Amino acid sequence: QLVESGGGLVQAGGSLRLSCDASKFTRNYYGIGWFRQVPGKQREGVSCIYSSDGKKYYADSVKGRFTISIDKTNNTLYLQMNNVRPEDAATYYCATGTTKSWYCAFYGMDYWGKGTLVTVSS
Repeated sequence: QLVESGGGLVQAGGSLRLSCDASKFTRNYYGIGWFRQVPGKQREGVSCIYSSDGKKYYADSVKGRFTISIDKTNNTLYLQMNNVRPEDAATYYCATGTTKSWYCAFYGMDYWGKGTLVTVSS
């Protein structure tokens, strides 16, 4: 079970931190990350962490503004969103890749949370 929280209304240029509680997710995973989706568009990968070495991936659109991190003591994934832009408005999902062939994209992940909505005012 993956449970996202932290979404809400943020002003353009502001900051927001999303959390994903994975403490009740009982499967091993090779990767975990954040995705986002707006109506009518495919869910896109925002940022992921490789469990093997902690390597982090960021989509070009969020590089330098968003930071992904994980607290392994409580298995909680975070996404720190700074300098938020109107185009960042979306429903944000946490997901895990439980096979070795996982990758940070919609079809590369296996388990999903229900999402948390981020709205940006300009």
